[in-house]
Amino acid sequence: MRAAARLVARVDRHGRTVLAELRGESPLLLRQVRTPHGVTVYVVGGAAGPLAGDDLRLDVEVAAGAAVRVHTVAASVALPGRPGATSRLLVRASVAAGAVLHWLPEQLVAAAGCGHVSESRVAVADGGTLYWRDELVCGRHGELPGDAVVHTSVDHGGRPLLRQALSVGPGAPGWAGPAVLGGASATGSLLVLDPARPVEPPRVTAGGTAARLPLAGGAATLWTATAPDAHTLRRHLTLVEHAAAA
Repeated sequence: MRAAARLVARVDRHGRTVLAELRGESPLLLRQVRTPHGVTVYVVGGAAGPLAGDDLRLDVEVAAGAAVRVHTVAASVALPGRPGATSRLLVRASVAAGAVLHWLPEQLVAAAGCGHVSESRVAVADGGTLYWRDELVCGRHGELPGDAVVHTSVDHGGRPLLRQALSVGPGAPGWAGPAVLGGASATGSLLVLDPARPVEPPRVTAGGTAARLPLAGGAATLWTATAPDAHTLRRHLTLVEHAAAA
């Protein structure tokens, strides 16, 4: 299955954020909802998956002065499909000066037997604000994961800010060992790029399972965490998000 979706947010003449474009194809269906946070869009899965062989793309553009929050209604479960095939999801986002993007999807679950690649390419202009969360759960309850790769690339002001990749599953030797996840079945990160916040020093919390790292090249902080389950992982990263937004 091939599918594409696109979200474009701009500011109207009254200074309010409006969606100039909102379109999608199953399984990437986009729905705007009213919330106290302003413009919020949910990605609704119109079909199971992603299944091996699927090729999905989502483009997000936030123009100067606009503010958008993007969520998903449920976790994405990467499932096996035809033998030897790989499913792919590409998310491309641009955040202009004075714009704000909160990208806060639910977890990606790498089910047994899957082959999946999730790639995010984000460009943030000087003066833009970004909250970007990635979470990966290694297998459903009681199973080992299939092969999954999560790659995140963020540029700030035209310069590289973050290049991060994680591979799990049978094709990634040592992924569960002490050098990578240390036996944890869930892992995630939250990148906070906010010009209004001072750079925070490195810190390790939650008994050594969550860490804060300031990044060079901007007022950016990367939190990473591991946990035995999705619920505990979300608690780690939600506390970080609330503290960063305070």
